[in-house]
Amino acid sequence: MSEPKPSSHEHHHRKSAPAQVPTAVITVSDTRTLETDTGGARVAELLGADGHPVVSREIVKDEPTEIAAALRAALDRDDVAAVIFTGGTGVAPRDVTPDAIEPLLDRVVPGFGELFRLLSYREIGSAALLSRALAGLASGRVVFALPGSRGAVQLAMEKLVLPELGHLAAEAVKSR
Repeated sequence: MSEPKPSSHEHHHRKSAPAQVPTAVITVSDTRTLETDTGGARVAELLGADGHPVVSREIVKDEPTEIAAALRAALDRDDVAAVIFTGGTGVAPRDVTPDAIEPLLDRVVPGFGELFRLLSYREIGSAALLSRALAGLASGRVVFALPGSRGAVQLAMEKLVLPELGHLAAEAVKSR
């Protein structure tokens, strides 16, 4: 299956999407620090390279209450239009990021997880089914939960998040 070709005629929603989406980056880990967090660092690098300001970057423990509190705090900020989590999206007992954030979403965007797993399958094979990556809208913001590995972050950001971040941010505001 070949990659879809971008249309020369951009959808009108994309034309009105913001070029800069201020984003909070939150890494979920019991062991990482800001210095050793390669996944979160890559998210921040790719956002910056694409013109999106990173307004905060933090690490929270693999605890549902801490993850939910971090999302609530980000959603309470006036300078945040998107929140990107890395880590805790697998199937191990400590991987609780999707479970902690999904109840706080107003709407899940199922296509994100579906497409991420498809793209991952092309790179890593059947192990892609272990990912519970997801996206949704909450309080007028877009929220992503990505795996923590640098390769998975790169794939998700380049193929899905960055191409649609402005469009999703514009749609999230409409959903309020």
